[in-house]
Amino acid sequence: MTRAIACALLVLLAGGAAAEAHDVRPAYLELREGGDGGVLEVLFKVPARAGGQRPLLELAWPEGAIASREEGGFQGDAWVERWRVERPGGFRGAALGVRGMENGLSDVLVRFEGRQGAGRTARLTAASPDFTLADAPRRYEVAVTYARLGVEHILFGVDHLLFVLALLLLTEGVWALVRTVTAFTLAHSLTLALATLGIARMPQAPVEATIALSIVFVAAEIVRRRDRATAGIDPSVVAFAFGLLHGFGFAGALHDVGIPEGAIPTALLFFNLGVEAGQLLFIAAALGLAQAVRRLPMTLPRPSWGWRVLPYAIGGVAVFWLLERLGALRTG
Repeated sequence: MTRAIACALLVLLAGGAAAEAHDVRPAYLELREGGDGGVLEVLFKVPARAGGQRPLLELAWPEGAIASREEGGFQGDAWVERWRVERPGGFRGAALGVRGMENGLSDVLVRFEGRQGAGRTARLTAASPDFTLADAPRRYEVAVTYARLGVEHILFGVDHLLFVLALLLLTEGVWALVRTVTAFTLAHSLTLALATLGIARMPQAPVEATIALSIVFVAAEIVRRRDRATAGIDPSVVAFAFGLLHGFGFAGALHDVGIPEGAIPTALLFFNLGVEAGQLLFIAAALGLAQAVRRLPMTLPRPSWGWRVLPYAIGGVAVFWLLERLGALRTG
């Protein structure tokens, strides 16, 4: 299985070498209705562009609204704006939009809290950039939105995918694979829940650096095990130990986009289910491609050193990320 997966996923690695981890982070727009319904308190949080530039996304207010910005500036790696918006007659049925997503920037996650505690969650895209303010709470919207966020986070988080790929290369046998994937799932689900609920916290920058280090460790373990022909550490133990760190990484992504008050259990549950769905999709695709390569009618060249290509490449990319993130720690 190792050789087949290596051949099938070299394309993924080539693309991942130039990619940054967590390329896709949606912006977050929070709307809280106050007074008699004629006032909105607005929080708009947008990931910074490359080089720390101000994002190009702009808010488009409903007709007749008077908006005054109370705060605007960088907080960490995001641009944060706070607004107070007034509109005679209230905002019910009015549409508020975000402009600039057509330039390929992030989607926007919207959370609206009405006066009576009712809320709505939606996701704005370049094709659908407007949100109509309404009272009806729709819990299923929270579930769908956060499940999609979880799937996207794992599938676009190249560092998490390389870690999962390295675990696949380290594992031999179906039951060993099941144990390893289960251990990783349990571990990151645990720390994701603890961090999201505020029970345990870790600074995000050191977590991201340690995630890169975890990939280096597993890549080195693949080479060590093959060179010495020894069993080494049980992959499920490795998966559980480093899965705890990856859970804090997932929690950081969830914190970046925000969680609606009153729907924290739903958002947490479905974000985690989305992460698991994305992880299983990736594993299924990897094993499917491996099986397809095995069935090719042609005989592929198999040099004695060929098996080293993928673990060395995975480790090399992870070392680059590690140095980059350690550098950010020193300058941060």
